[in-house]
Amino acid sequence: MADRDGLGALRARGIFVALLSFVAAILFAGAAAPAAHAAENDQLPKTLRVGTEGVYPPFSFHKGGELTGYDVDYFREVGKRLGVKVQFVETPWDSMFAGLNSGRIDIIANQVTKNEERIAQYDLSSPYVTTTGVVVTKKSDNSVKKLADLKGKKSAQNITSDWANTAKGAGANIVSVEGMDKAAALVEQGRADAFVNDELAVKYYLATHPNSDLKIALTTEDKSESVFTARKDTNITPAVSKVIDQMEADGTSKKLYDKYFTTKATGQSTWDVIKENFGSMLLATVKVTIPLTAVAFVVGLVLALGVALARLSSNAAISWLARAFISIFRGTPLLVQLFIIFFGLPELGLKLNPWISAGIALSLNVAAYAAEIIRSAILSVPKGQWEAAETIGMSRSTALKRIVLPQASRVAVPPLSNTLISLVKDTSLAATIGVTEVFHQSQIAAAPTSKFLGLYITAALIYWVLCFVLSIVQTRLEDRLGRHVAR
Repeated sequence: MADRDGLGALRARGIFVALLSFVAAILFAGAAAPAAHAAENDQLPKTLRVGTEGVYPPFSFHKGGELTGYDVDYFREVGKRLGVKVQFVETPWDSMFAGLNSGRIDIIANQVTKNEERIAQYDLSSPYVTTTGVVVTKKSDNSVKKLADLKGKKSAQNITSDWANTAKGAGANIVSVEGMDKAAALVEQGRADAFVNDELAVKYYLATHPNSDLKIALTTEDKSESVFTARKDTNITPAVSKVIDQMEADGTSKKLYDKYFTTKATGQSTWDVIKENFGSMLLATVKVTIPLTAVAFVVGLVLALGVALARLSSNAAISWLARAFISIFRGTPLLVQLFIIFFGLPELGLKLNPWISAGIALSLNVAAYAAEIIRSAILSVPKGQWEAAETIGMSRSTALKRIVLPQASRVAVPPLSNTLISLVKDTSLAATIGVTEVFHQSQIAAAPTSKFLGLYITAALIYWVLCFVLSIVQTRLEDRLGRHVAR
């Protein structure tokens, strides 16, 4: 009996040990999985900079001043599951891959279509949404029944997109636009015959623009797989792909899809859109446009004075360098200068943020134009003034500071004021490198609503008010400087 009891006790203890081992194995596996996952995620940056347009509804756009959209929400969830912070960098599509190549962004979330060229150049994630292309025409146009019917027609396309290649392959004449909203506007206005784009984006556009005169003429045969895109060998996309698989399995992907592609949205009146976005446009004016103008003008004037004096130097080498500076920055477009500084310099290891890049480009541009204004103003002062200063023992630098420049300033004020007014308007070009100034803010508001006229007029009025105030200041400054001048 005692042996039986002992045997039973041994059996019970064996079962207990087995259960403990089983529980320990489960706990160890559960702990090991996150540890492995964490080790894998340790290779990722703590903050992932994600490139997106911000003007491509329903994938990436602004609503109520906040960045939203299918791609935006999708990648926010990806970042959350990876345990990394997500920082969206709004970039025009044509500059998106330049930003990726220069290291300004780590990954693109903007409906990038998977193709052989991109497979060769970049690391691509698993597809997170699959769609197809559609050809859009005016409702009254029944001439496009197959893709080949685009031959000879004008198709409004973003020239760096896959849809542009589809239209071009069909023989269409490409009309370059920045986004689908502008393509739709050109077709409605009769300035283009059609455009090809993502079926989901087009259906969302038609749902949110019930009074649109557009229709889907046909669906293309090509299948578009959208992927997240990173630079080669960054080890970002494998981790992202695993999360995409998880989101597909647990139904998160479908919930996001239904949120943006099965819900009908209603359009807003132009006045409502202006009222909703006027505050953000004014804020962009105060926080970006005015400070950017002020900094660029002050720095540009300081540089201009140095360049003007170098231009007047008796040293041939110094004078030649000043001439070269003026020739280069007056003879090349400001937009090209912006792109060289923002996208080109990172190839040399110099990476500047958008605001500083814009400030440098604008300052150099101001310096080139203002240098010639200052030089001509100095030359307008009679030589007798220099001679008189020398006779009373003034050095050349003292004469310049106390005698020549005060007189030259009266001559320089009107043309320098024109330069300042032009600078206010030129800040709008900073939108191309992601600086959210007043014009870019109007573009953001116009993208999901297509209220181009009202919003662009509002932006134009803001610029006009700024320039009008500056013209009043110019007049008063001229009167003050000319108060003691003999008439």
